[in-house]
Amino acid sequence: MYPISPLPPKAGGFAEAPVAWLRYVREGLPLSVIDQAIADGRITAVELDRLALSRKTLAHRRILGSLTPDQSDRLSRLLRTIEDAEATFGDRAKAHTWLRRPSAFLDGEAPLDRLDTDIGTRQVEAMLGRIAHGLAA
Repeated sequence: MYPISPLPPKAGGFAEAPVAWLRYVREGLPLSVIDQAIADGRITAVELDRLALSRKTLAHRRILGSLTPDQSDRLSRLLRTIEDAEATFGDRAKAHTWLRRPSAFLDGEAPLDRLDTDIGTRQVEAMLGRIAHGLAA
């Protein structure tokens, strides 16, 4: 989904082929991943600032040319979960709405707001699994 040279051409997105991205996350993802995610409407700059990478840090990383491994890991976790939601709902708009709607199962927080931590991401992934299997979530 995010064409990054020199990624293997058919690697797919983070959700489809996470192992294919391991090397690139460890080396630091290029900023084109962020640019593409924003251009595709998967995440806004404000959400990115709140959940994965501050605007000030992003501006600094633009000078350096790539993200650090830790920043790449946070970003890949965020984008992987967004892609999972899109696959679960089969519709980007429905996934977008679900991710941003407060949920009683998350103490009134929106699923997207939980993606700033590994624990929160696991909660959202569990909800997506329940939805995919037709269980209440």
